[in-house]
Amino acid sequence: MAFNHYICRQFIIQRMEVRAKKALGQHFLTDLSIAQRIADALDTETALYGDSRQVEDNPGKAEPADENKKAIDVLEVGPGMGVLTQFLLKRPELDLKMVEIDRESVDYLLVNYPQVNGSLIEADFLKMRLDNFFGGQFCVIGNFPYNISSQIFFKILDYKEQIPQVVCMIQKEVAERIAEKPGTKTYGILSVLLQAWYDIEYLFTVGEGAFNPPPKVKSAVIRLVRNSRTSLGCDQSLFKAIIKTGFNQRRKTLRNSLKPIIKAKAEKEKWSEEQLSGFLADPVFELRPERLSVEDFISLTLMLS
Repeated sequence: MAFNHYICRQFIIQRMEVRAKKALGQHFLTDLSIAQRIADALDTETALYGDSRQVEDNPGKAEPADENKKAIDVLEVGPGMGVLTQFLLKRPELDLKMVEIDRESVDYLLVNYPQVNGSLIEADFLKMRLDNFFGGQFCVIGNFPYNISSQIFFKILDYKEQIPQVVCMIQKEVAERIAEKPGTKTYGILSVLLQAWYDIEYLFTVGEGAFNPPPKVKSAVIRLVRNSRTSLGCDQSLFKAIIKTGFNQRRKTLRNSLKPIIKAKAEKEKWSEEQLSGFLADPVFELRPERLSVEDFISLTLMLS
């Protein structure tokens, strides 16, 4: 009797669709052609050997032999009903793991994609110790839940030395913000922090009809590839504080928005009013934060250290 109940449950799971949960920010991708394009956007040459453009720019440099290539560790965040997963599983060069917080999705995946058993982690990505699952480098891919996409990127930054590449689908507005250059209203905190460590490419836009349920906004797929920077050359905590403080009051010039940080610097150095005035005479303090590049923020951090 128990066995019959198990078979019945498996049959139901195979035929059902997972119910999208608003609290988890779920919008399941249903367009198979989009899923294929996202899977194909993961550049294994870049992940293994650095920026693949280096090979194109140096035609005399031979590519590594196939036998020297190893499987690339990949983590899919939020596989849902496996629409993207199925295309990743078809790439033999990938050693795929998945992390899914939704129990209903986990059940669905285990029944409909039995080959993921042992590779599917039921957990909250934001609370995971990723180094417990990956000893070396690994790539991240996924249709990120819209309500936590920024938090996912901050998590990725925490593991930037282990994550050489990210391919993800997020809200179009967030994608544009991340990939934006200085000088626009879209450019912000995530733009600077991610561009400090990654080269970012906006790949393509995805319409609302590619999902169930359809979101109210368009989506976009972007690719982040780790750049060659090994150090900021400044205090990273102060760097982040300056960026966040500046953009949290982005309508103000840096002279006004950074007053607490400037004051702390003046007290530390025991400046006179005249010395403080001389320091604030630097033209950078007349700018708003969106005018500064990553390099400008590094220079400003060194000034305020």
